Amino acid sequence: MTVLVLGLIVFLGVHLVPTSAPGRAQLVAKLGAGGYKIGFSVASLIGFVLIVYGMGLARGSAADLQIWQPPVFMRHITFLLMWFSFVLLVAAYVPSHIRDKAKHPMLAAVKIWALAHLLANGDLAGLVLFGSFLAWAVYDRISVKKRGAPGPLGDRHGGFVNDLIVLVVGTALYLAMFMWGHAHLIGIPLTG
Repeated sequence: MTVLVLGLIVFLGVHLVPTSAPGRAQLVAKLGAGGYKIGFSVASLIGFVLIVYGMGLARGSAADLQIWQPPVFMRHITFLLMWFSFVLLVAAYVPSHIRDKAKHPMLAAVKIWALAHLLANGDLAGLVLFGSFLAWAVYDRISVKKRGAPGPLGDRHGGFVNDLIVLVVGTALYLAMFMWGHAHLIGIPLTG
């Protein structure tokens, strides 16, 4: 569990830096824009690797207590919520009405992903992982609103064709993860 927590501290800690405009500006002044981006990327990657490795170590270990047993119907709610999460994830990178309505679809996707997985997982490692990401995403959304940060696409807008692209690509990614990806990437099959 220690490696998982360390990974969360590194990954989410790095992602908290942009929430402080003065802190970020100081780092950019010290490291330069390129140095800041490289440092951010390397630290994020290290945190991500620690999270994945730590979750693998924690899952099923003696430290991974089963806090509660989710009812079977929670799986179906999780499946539905995850479709929304994938659509919003795609909307973060495609100018569309969906993106405009969601305002910050990447953060919305992370919040839905984390909530959905909290509903379906009652083990301590899952609660630590998904609870941490949910708390970070809620905090970051509040911060983004205060800072007026527009997100990766800036103020670009798109029309109904892009809405269709977002829905089709989001659905395709969702189905790929549902049918194949979750079993191969996470080690937990969702079908069968």
